[in-house]
Amino acid sequence: MSARILIALGVAGAVAFGSGMIVWVLVQPGATTETSTGTSGSDAAQREHRERFFGGDPDGDVHGGQEMKPRW
Repeated sequence: MSARILIALGVAGAVAFGSGMIVWVLVQPGATTETSTGTSGSDAAQREHRERFFGGDPDGDVHGGQEMKPRW
C-alpha cells in the first residue's frame, strides 16, 4: 500500500475513535435520570434491602472489637 492510503486510514481511524469517545462521554451509557415525582416501587424495595443489609445490630457492642489476625 502507498503511504497516502496508510495515513488516510490512520487519520480516519483516529477521527472515528475520537468521535466515538465523545459520544460515549456525553451519553453516559447506563446512566439513569432521576424523576422529581418521587421514588418508584423498585427504588423503595432497593432502599429497604440496603437498609436491612447494611443496618447491622444497633444494640451490639462495637467498642473494643476483636483483634485481627493475618491469614498466612
